[in-house]
Amino acid sequence: METKVAYSLEEAAQVLSLGKTTVKQLVAAGEITSVRVGRRRLIPRSALETYMNRLIDEQKMT
Repeated sequence: METKVAYSLEEAAQVLSLGKTTVKQLVAAGEITSVRVGRRRLIPRSALETYMNRLIDEQKMT
């Protein structure tokens, strides 16, 4: 699989195995960082990694 620097909402949802609506909600809540480029909303790969690492850390504590 090609490694991208940033993903569209649809691509990020696919990478995370989540629905597009869920990813939109996570972005709106500030759980996943995104940027606007023109009319597009892009999610940096590092933001997806940060989100997943935070989930892993939170689950280790419980």
